[in-house]
Amino acid sequence: MRIGLGLLIAGVMLSGAGGAAFASERTGFAAIKQGDFNTAERTLLAERRIFPSRPELMLNLAAVYRSTGRQEEARDLYRAVLAQPDALMDVTADRTASSHTLANAGLSLLNTRQMSAR
Repeated sequence: MRIGLGLLIAGVMLSGAGGAAFASERTGFAAIKQGDFNTAERTLLAERRIFPSRPELMLNLAAVYRSTGRQEEARDLYRAVLAQPDALMDVTADRTASSHTLANAGLSLLNTRQMSAR
């Protein structure tokens, strides 16, 4: 369940022109799916310089941070998503979820991991 939810959160894709492959690259999803967190992070940071408030970029970067042990940085990004208006996100070609639902799920994963470490 944890891996599936992590990919769900990381799988948030940009809608619109360019298609899923383009969106997958621009949101770091392809790199995250391959476990290439360095490439994903570079891609996401570059995209955030252009689009600093896009929830799909923040959610995916938070997933990278969570996967690489940077829990506080991930928590800050999830909270930043929650501070914005809720947005409907394309998670897969046929599935959507709210940005707040995804951010709360990410925070739950962080809290679960923190509790299990105690």
